[in-house]
Amino acid sequence: MTDPVLEERRGDLLLVTLNRPDRLNAVSPELYQELDRTLASLHRRRDIRAVVITGAGRAFCVGADLKAHASGTPTDRERHRYILLAQRVNLRVQRAPCPVVAAVNGHAIGAGLELALSADFVVVAREAKLRLPEVALGTLFGGGVSYTLPRRVGLARAREILLLAREFTGAEAFEMGLANREAPAGEVLEASLGLATELAAMAPLSLQAARSLLREAPHRGAAATLRAEGEALFRIMQTDDWQEGVEAFRTRRTPLYRGE
Repeated sequence: MTDPVLEERRGDLLLVTLNRPDRLNAVSPELYQELDRTLASLHRRRDIRAVVITGAGRAFCVGADLKAHASGTPTDRERHRYILLAQRVNLRVQRAPCPVVAAVNGHAIGAGLELALSADFVVVAREAKLRLPEVALGTLFGGGVSYTLPRRVGLARAREILLLAREFTGAEAFEMGLANREAPAGEVLEASLGLATELAAMAPLSLQAARSLLREAPHRGAAATLRAEGEALFRIMQTDDWQEGVEAFRTRRTPLYRGE
């Protein structure tokens, strides 16, 4: 059988490809399991500075494999296991030790769009079709989009997308702030890798702290946020990377960060 997830090292970047092109990369338990293992391994791979997730073929990911779902009736235990697995994968993307870029090279539907929204950055094909259709299908989203989507587009727009289950294009996604950048489909991966390369050049410990602060800020008040920033800054100032940044600025050279 073909591996449902492919990994490719590109210097200090990791390219992760959802690899079920014959099913438009629809998610399956096997795909989620492989993706879960890949993302979990990032905590042991300090040489990876940024990750790009994309889809093989003409789609990013069209969500759940409804044909597989319709082929049998899963037990409650199997359903529960599937839900928890999908949630764990999305949480791993959100809390990865390095930045994650979703290269949405084609259609992103349901669980596929949920996965993209869990990334730090979304680069989308202008002509791609995007949709969260769960409510219209008598099911429900489960990848954290009731949290990730409003933070990108606001609550009013999130209600339209989730409750009316309307379809929109990649160009519209960029206009409403759901995506960070747009490009023709054939240029999405190149643009995403370029963005990931920029991120990989940043100080990794500072990036990790900044991503954590941004993620947790909505749950804190202003005073607690200031305390958290101060504590993180104090820790950063004790690192070799902080000293490297100061020295590189003083001598007008490009810093070389080691994550130490």
